[in-house]
Amino acid sequence: MSDPGVRARVAGLLEQLHDDTTAFFTRLDRGGTFREDRWDRPGGGGGVARVLTGGTTFEKAGINRSAVSGRLPPGAAQRLGARVAADDETTFYATGVSLVVHPRSPMVPTVHLNVRYFDLTDAAGRRVDVWLGGGTDLTPTYPFPDDARHFHRALKSICDRHHPGFYPRFKSWCDHYFVNTHRGDERRGIGGVFFDNLRDGESGLGLDRLVGFVLDIGGALPAAYEPIVERRRELPYSERERRLQLTRRGRYVEFNLVHDRGTTFGLQTSARIESVLMSLPPLAAWEYAPVYEPGSFEAELMAMLEPRDWVGETG
Repeated sequence: MSDPGVRARVAGLLEQLHDDTTAFFTRLDRGGTFREDRWDRPGGGGGVARVLTGGTTFEKAGINRSAVSGRLPPGAAQRLGARVAADDETTFYATGVSLVVHPRSPMVPTVHLNVRYFDLTDAAGRRVDVWLGGGTDLTPTYPFPDDARHFHRALKSICDRHHPGFYPRFKSWCDHYFVNTHRGDERRGIGGVFFDNLRDGESGLGLDRLVGFVLDIGGALPAAYEPIVERRRELPYSERERRLQLTRRGRYVEFNLVHDRGTTFGLQTSARIESVLMSLPPLAAWEYAPVYEPGSFEAELMAMLEPRDWVGETG
């Protein structure tokens, strides 16, 4: 993929991914529909937010696409991981698709996915840096180890098609990114893959092949998530499972507001606030200092959150 056209090509591919993903979750929900809001960002660019609320399977599902641009003050680009001097003033362009889906049933896990492209140009209009990022992770309420194994094995299969080193590296990155460090390094979920700052030449791959990898991750959920939804959506549950679901959603909110880079970037660049906070669930709870009895499903879930080799585990 040639550098001059990469921006427009990636934007077109992400627009198609946004449409395909919306159609996928509409089908998977079995009854709900997405509301669409188009928005413009002061300073450059905008996006399309699609949100389903009160669905049959999903209490809330948000799928966003954005393409924004503007000036970054000196030092800001370096904080994003750019390879520029600290005193350089640059112009950024960022485009991506991001989704978070909160199911009604606590037996069905929450899922998050995003893929993104970022480039920087200098004062003369020269492109000085280009990179890709993204990932997907699973956040269960009920401890079903089979679901974690399935999710990770599907992701490993995708990663292995592109490079044998991607899955172990990006799994570890995910394990150590989605962490509420302010709660004693409590993990948000059972992980998945996460990566950032992938540039031309990464692991011997050119930019065109890296774009292919990122788009494959963007399209991972029919294989990685749909079978989990189908085998869990009809399972019975009680108020006890719902209570834990709301508590774990509270932890999800904490991570997204305190630690998540995407939320921080959106707030710092004046993106549409409803889109920035789309990931937050419709209902959550903050129970004071919960303690779970050994052997309870709550305790089993908390143990599941610790990183482990889901692909190699039998069961």
